[in-house]
Amino acid sequence: MNISTPKIEVHSEVNRNTCKACQSDAELGFDFEFAFQPIVDISKKTIFAHEALVRGPNGEGALTVLNQVTNSYKFDQACRVKAVKTASEINLPGYLSINFMPNAVYKPELCIQTTFEAAKKYHFDTKNIIFEFTEQELMEDVKHISRIMEAYNKMGFKTALDDFGAGYAGLNFIADCEVDIIKIDMGLIRDIDKSKSRQAIVKAVTRMCEDLNTKIIAEGIETMEERNVLASYGITLFQGYLFCKPSFKSAGLINNDALI
Repeated sequence: MNISTPKIEVHSEVNRNTCKACQSDAELGFDFEFAFQPIVDISKKTIFAHEALVRGPNGEGALTVLNQVTNSYKFDQACRVKAVKTASEINLPGYLSINFMPNAVYKPELCIQTTFEAAKKYHFDTKNIIFEFTEQELMEDVKHISRIMEAYNKMGFKTALDDFGAGYAGLNFIADCEVDIIKIDMGLIRDIDKSKSRQAIVKAVTRMCEDLNTKIIAEGIETMEERNVLASYGITLFQGYLFCKPSFKSAGLINNDALI
């Protein structure tokens, strides 16, 4: 579950050979941390993953950080390093899901190097990383994003599309870009137990994901009624306040009653 970012000036003078311009976070001019929200598997009663959510240095909301970003390349790289470092330090269970900005990746094979370096430095298995991007970010070049997804998959990373049903991507994007995971936007989840239209849409998305062999995560779950309707469709991966709120620099405690 992501928060849409303000429009950011993308740094255009990147050294295409060394990528040094986007590897250093020394010039960000501000500090940030992460909160982690679990994604649970109710079929196994385990934690599937944790999503890293940007926060201020003292737990302030994401926008207090995002409003300071002027260089998306450097911020994207700094987020990857910090997320891996923190996840390793707190021994975070499950996959680590890192939000990234597709429009801040000009060449995935080069821009990924800081992630590999951080994983090596902090002894974090890269096979446990999911790169998650939001449908709410304007997809300026679908072919470019498709190349990023293909490259990341070849490198052993998982990929996820966040906020599906809320933004720019749509079904054409799913047809052109293969992802491992689709996260259904909370707008389609909220009060689904009372809405026949939402039920029909989510059922259709679930069937589509089954045919595509794509995992599906329902996000923004707040009530047992929502959880039970979605579980009846065969969905087993959930994220939301019903299970656990984001926990600042820690894994948090799962509401086990919601796993039953």
